[in-house]
Amino acid sequence: MLSIVSNSTLVALKLITGIFTGSISILSEAAHSSMDLIASVIAFFAVRISARRPDAEHPFGHGKVEDISALAEALLIVIAAVWIVVEAVNKIMIPKPLETIDWGIAVMLLSVVANITVSQLLFVVGKRSDSPALIADAWHLRTDVWTSAGVLTGLSVIWVGNKLWPGINLTWIDPATAILVAILILKAAFDLTAGATRDLIDTSPPAHELYWLSNYLESWYPTVRSIHRIRTRKSGAARFIDLHIVVDPAMTVSDSHRITEQMTAAVREKLSGADLTVHIEPCDGLCKKACASGCMLPSDERNAIQQEANAAVNKSRQTI
Repeated sequence: MLSIVSNSTLVALKLITGIFTGSISILSEAAHSSMDLIASVIAFFAVRISARRPDAEHPFGHGKVEDISALAEALLIVIAAVWIVVEAVNKIMIPKPLETIDWGIAVMLLSVVANITVSQLLFVVGKRSDSPALIADAWHLRTDVWTSAGVLTGLSVIWVGNKLWPGINLTWIDPATAILVAILILKAAFDLTAGATRDLIDTSPPAHELYWLSNYLESWYPTVRSIHRIRTRKSGAARFIDLHIVVDPAMTVSDSHRITEQMTAAVREKLSGADLTVHIEPCDGLCKKACASGCMLPSDERNAIQQEANAAVNKSRQTI
């Protein structure tokens, strides 16, 4: 809501100032902030929808809505960038003098301060809640900080140049700055698309999360003898992890269930929103390929268990 209010105010100020000054860079910033406003509205509804509990039609929750909203925001950024380039080129071809530049400088300075404040807050809340929609919105506004700073610099150069060297034409700086703004906007769109697509196609979580998960699971040795078939995916702020663990075949159902509860609690505490599914298998000495790949037993102990299993199989065949 703070982002929506902030963007609405900046759009109005930039649009009015851009029209009165005739600055294409300010108007391009108005377009950029308009996209930010739409993105903030999309993020607002995406976060509300993704927070809904799983239901019969969506048993894994609604987290993907946030990733889809991030893609939509990236598309809006691209549209804004294309419009900026077209208008900037027209301005270069048909230059017009700028008026009341000081007002444009004031509005751009206000935009920089406002977007730094709001984007920083969005980053903090977005990372704490691991929300792709909020983080995408934060990147929107952080990009706006740099673009507004660029426009502010361009207008300041024109304003100083007109004061010191009134005969020199510096109006070309305004559309040139707008084109640089468009390039930065496209870079932001690419980054947003990459992040949203990664989660939509169920790419594994970041390496540091997998590293922690691997170390934590290995700490269960020797209670757990093998860990394999670890699969992870992300949906919005939620993570889904499933894995197979191998335990002593004499372990009771209650004891094995207690292990899964302890694992789930630890993973959820470390990885917010994680949903852990554990499949328990007996260490029967058959050592299938997947089980062997994650076996933590020393080779001599594994060989002893395999020999016992082979002896039991041979005895059973002889009995038959």
